[in-house]
Amino acid sequence: MKEYIKLLKDEKNFRLLSIIQLMCYFGVWFSHTGIFTLLISLDAPVWALTLSAAMAFIPGVVIAPFSGILVDKFSPKPMLVIMMAIETVSVFMLIFINSLDFLWLLLLIIFVRNGTGGMYFQVEMSVLPKILSKEKLKLANEIHSIIWAVSYTAGMGLAGVYIHFFGIKSAFLLDGMLYIFSFGFLYFLKLQGLKPDLIERPLKMLKNGLVYLKENRLIVHLIFLHAFVGITAYDALIALLADYKYANLLSASLVIGLLNASRSVSLMFAPALLSKFINKNTIVYVYIGQGLGIIIWALTLRNFYLALVGIVFAGFCTSSLWSYTYTLLQQNCEKEFYGRVIAYNDMVFLGFSALISFAIGLLYELGLSVEMIAAFMGSLFFVGAFYYQKILKSYEIK
Repeated sequence: MKEYIKLLKDEKNFRLLSIIQLMCYFGVWFSHTGIFTLLISLDAPVWALTLSAAMAFIPGVVIAPFSGILVDKFSPKPMLVIMMAIETVSVFMLIFINSLDFLWLLLLIIFVRNGTGGMYFQVEMSVLPKILSKEKLKLANEIHSIIWAVSYTAGMGLAGVYIHFFGIKSAFLLDGMLYIFSFGFLYFLKLQGLKPDLIERPLKMLKNGLVYLKENRLIVHLIFLHAFVGITAYDALIALLADYKYANLLSASLVIGLLNASRSVSLMFAPALLSKFINKNTIVYVYIGQGLGIIIWALTLRNFYLALVGIVFAGFCTSSLWSYTYTLLQQNCEKEFYGRVIAYNDMVFLGFSALISFAIGLLYELGLSVEMIAAFMGSLFFVGAFYYQKILKSYEIK
């Protein structure tokens, strides 16, 4: 933990980016709970719940080939400001959704918000390898995953209580105000020296990016290995638990909030505990641990209060698996291709997440229990462990 604090103190730009992350991620999860609570209150069908969950991931799949070009082509700070502005407007538009007649608008807002949010993330993650050393980059990715977990914990946990007492629209307004406040921190970022040296035509950049992937198969494998973390997209499953299995216990917002808050406790603290243990030779055990954790959670789903404990196991390895596989990708990629490779990585990662969201709804409609669905999700990580072991033996990973 001392290493994390030192990095935040020494690196001003990284500190500012981290503060913005904390604020915006908190707001995202605050309104995220609001969206699913709104759909449940409007008696939305299962397909609407799962489509809304998947819509958070689809934008990254659709725009990734083009967003990566923009990230590599333009200076980072103007990109960050523009993306933040679009996200802010989209958040305030959520307050106009008051019936299922506007489901199309809700899906469009989710698409736009997550598409621009994904581009913001790609810009940020392409900046970090340029401003930080190899050792600091690993710590920075771990800090990023911890910030995500802290905001996830506070956002999901507090949103459930806040929405229960103050309403859904109030949550959307609070989210929008946080985005407005974050512009103050963006102003102090100093990223002028990171403008790309070589400006190529967009089609040539797209072609060169694809050629780079073709000639560097290790990068492709690392992208797919990172994408396994997308299997932990539990939003649709948790919404089904709130709407059906635990509907008679608590309000939907409280069920969603408490389950996600419990999960994020381990997301928040586990990276610091696992940091010194994780390297390219031991990450295979983290894949196995992730799978076992989800299966343990599946076994506890029959009882809501046991599930609050079980989901802690489901989240214990997630942050570390995400941060280290991302670090491997950054360290094995050439600087001029950061933006495009990170965009392609997000495309595959979010594609996995969207597929899981759709699969959860389909499997539930086919009659599988939530316990069986969760156990199936956990077992996929054993495939990931086998896949990583094969890649480790076949390639020289930095």
